[in-house]
Amino acid sequence: MFNIIMRSVPWNTGHETMPEDRLFEYTEDPVIEQFRVNGIPAFDRLQRLPCLFMPEGIHDEACFVGWVTRVRIVNREIIFEYTIDQEIPPLQNKTIYANRRSLDMPLDFEFSRNHWGVKDVDLYRFLLRHARPRRQLPTVFQIAQHETIETTLMSAMMPFDAGLTPVFEAIRLAGANMAMRCRRADDIWENAAIIQDVVSLIDRSRIVVCDCTGRNPNVFYEAGIAHTLGRDVILITQSEHDIPFDLRHLRYIRYNNNGEGRALLTEQLQCRIQTLLGH
Repeated sequence: MFNIIMRSVPWNTGHETMPEDRLFEYTEDPVIEQFRVNGIPAFDRLQRLPCLFMPEGIHDEACFVGWVTRVRIVNREIIFEYTIDQEIPPLQNKTIYANRRSLDMPLDFEFSRNHWGVKDVDLYRFLLRHARPRRQLPTVFQIAQHETIETTLMSAMMPFDAGLTPVFEAIRLAGANMAMRCRRADDIWENAAIIQDVVSLIDRSRIVVCDCTGRNPNVFYEAGIAHTLGRDVILITQSEHDIPFDLRHLRYIRYNNNGEGRALLTEQLQCRIQTLLGH
């Protein structure tokens, strides 16, 4: 068995609340009876079960596995503390939704309702089939053991050249038009090594735009990292001759670095981003 607690909040505070009357929603009656004593919720028993902490939604929202560690009821509100199991990679709501029947969650409305339910399902067996496995880690730079993609983040990999600043602005505008924020490595300084900032940015990004103009080796290296990490990569260039042989089988956007050309680049990027996001 496992608890499922769904709230329209980020699961990053370690404590939350739930209206008392939302306890045991979407829970079978025989299961409820196992966790009541004289009509009172047996929270000590519930705390022995693993818990799936979910935000509302059926798309790329991140959900986590952990434990409820402390519970009390105050003024008909359940106040609880929890911990996330860092050894279990996050899942996405769309994975739960696609397998909702095997988790005893057949009703769509359950995915948009704050509640605390209990499911008579082996959560860990489900995780063995559907949780993303640990990935082998590189030694040249560091990446997190389990990836955490920011769904509204895109990054631009391009030479540090002042002449390309208007191009970056065109890229950023395309992202903003699709409710995404765009960053490049020189925007941040979180690590002593530049490559670590670059890789961390790529690893968090939903989409990576790589400008191959000038055949810059750093950009090619960063494109390779993005492809290896499984990110959606959009190649752009001012000249088709700058696309390396190994990437010529991929589609790319060719643009002119002038006002009209950059406006067209924004438009084409926006269309491609829209396709990748499935809007």
